[in-house]
Amino acid sequence: MSTGEVPSLLLFELREVRAIFFKRKIPIWFVFVLLILSAISVYYLTTTLSKETVSEIDSEYTSDTELETPPIGEENEELMEEEELIIEENKLDEVPVEEDYLQEVVFPVNTDYTLKEQLDHFLQDERLDHALAAVHIRSEVGEEIYSYHGDKSAVPASGQKILVGAAALDTLGRDFTFNTGVYTVSEQIGNVLAGDIYLKGTGDPTMLPEDYQRLAEEIANLGITTISGDVVADDTYFDDVRLSIDLSWANQKNVYGAQVSALTLSPNRDYDAGSVMAEVRPGANVGEAAAITIYPATDYVKVINNVETVASGGTSYIEWDREHGNNVLIFNGTLAQNATVYRNWVSVWEPTELVLQLFYKALQENGINVEGEPRLGDTPSGAQELANRISVPLEDLFHSYMKLSNNSIGEILTKTMGKVVYDEGSWDAGLQVVEAYLRNAGLNMNGIHLRDGSGMSHLNAIPPEEMTKLLYYVKEEEWYDLFYDSFPIAGVSNRLVGGTLGYRMGGTAAEGNVRGKTGTLTSKNSLSGFVTTQDDEELMFSIILNNYFHNNAISIIDNIVVKLAEYSREGQ
Repeated sequence: MSTGEVPSLLLFELREVRAIFFKRKIPIWFVFVLLILSAISVYYLTTTLSKETVSEIDSEYTSDTELETPPIGEENEELMEEEELIIEENKLDEVPVEEDYLQEVVFPVNTDYTLKEQLDHFLQDERLDHALAAVHIRSEVGEEIYSYHGDKSAVPASGQKILVGAAALDTLGRDFTFNTGVYTVSEQIGNVLAGDIYLKGTGDPTMLPEDYQRLAEEIANLGITTISGDVVADDTYFDDVRLSIDLSWANQKNVYGAQVSALTLSPNRDYDAGSVMAEVRPGANVGEAAAITIYPATDYVKVINNVETVASGGTSYIEWDREHGNNVLIFNGTLAQNATVYRNWVSVWEPTELVLQLFYKALQENGINVEGEPRLGDTPSGAQELANRISVPLEDLFHSYMKLSNNSIGEILTKTMGKVVYDEGSWDAGLQVVEAYLRNAGLNMNGIHLRDGSGMSHLNAIPPEEMTKLLYYVKEEEWYDLFYDSFPIAGVSNRLVGGTLGYRMGGTAAEGNVRGKTGTLTSKNSLSGFVTTQDDEELMFSIILNNYFHNNAISIIDNIVVKLAEYSREGQ
């Protein structure tokens, strides 16, 4: 709920009070009590809600400890070094849970409750009365030991990344790298490059703003001080379809719904390709506008700043939007003087053109006069390479993809597989590669539906028994160690280890034990992975809950997994 909904909530409550008063003849003192409680509720909402509720979230939880915080300008370096309260609006997968969110379930002593009966108990939760709960568990030798609608197709959300990730490792290999290069078909005459220069990408999500600066430096180091032609951005390695087919309008502004281009950039080393980072800090004086900074610095993104600085202790809330079809960012709200920073990742409309602008500017900053214009186009065949940047290998990127549930990487890997196998950098071609891998792994494709590479689509589907079949199958793959290590680990708060499971199941038998890929969409949750029992037997599990319309169902999933971690065959 956003703070904009509060007036309507109050109006609703007043109408309800009026109805009670006139129809039920309740004493007037009781009505006054209700009004006071309503006012307290509204006050609480307006002072504590600092951001809108995100309808569909499937990226990572980012703690106060950043992997690497990019510079926001020299004037802010000291501030960036200070300890900060970081409000990261739209990079949440799993909200940090309450310490007592797991149910305390005590089964009667001296009764023979089987594992099935105990797990069935959790699945009778009233939150699932009208929902689909699908669970499947296999032993370490691949035998089914539990199934609850395990053959029913369900939406895995970011569990989709397991399927795409396995196919990518098999198709591309752990040593696969992306290449971004600068090319020309023109001659260098003295200090003049007599023609156009081409910047061609292959979808590298690890390209940072400084990498484009380095490419420009390499051009300058060739002795080139003038380019007589144009600077041409070439993103034709992928098709020009920027968004997956089922991505909702509401999610397209968010980092987890970023556009996919073969020529892209990330604002930090989480590799959130196709986005920029916005920071909002309080102004120097009460009444002044807050300071909003975009990284990387660019006028390709326009900011409308309606955030006012208020006195310390005042209400801090920020609402934001990006206009559809352009890069106008609108920030509204207030920020108290004692607040530190509100940080937000925003997807960019047409990231290729942002990269083109930054590279064009980088050439100029390196003393190169460009006589032509920045434009889009194709690199001619036979062009000579002037500079290039090769990414880290896929094995180094894979942890960000899985542990941080990075959607951009998932979509890029999908298109890359299509390009490598079918010479077509599209979702259709890439998903054909994924399907072929799953079919070869022995999965029954009749119940599996693939719509994207990230899991954002509500039309992706897989039965849990097919998910566990895949988890068992990949144990024989040469890249299994990398695949296994990339899963988030329960209860480990270090975000590069625990990832999206870092704040779940702590203090239980699952902590440091369970490795699982989370998935979260509106009314949907999943967790699939590995858990070691008390007998030191590693089980494979897949739990998918769809279409619940009450509170978050994470605790149901986690109670099941904790029970598996506590399980011993000897006790049955």
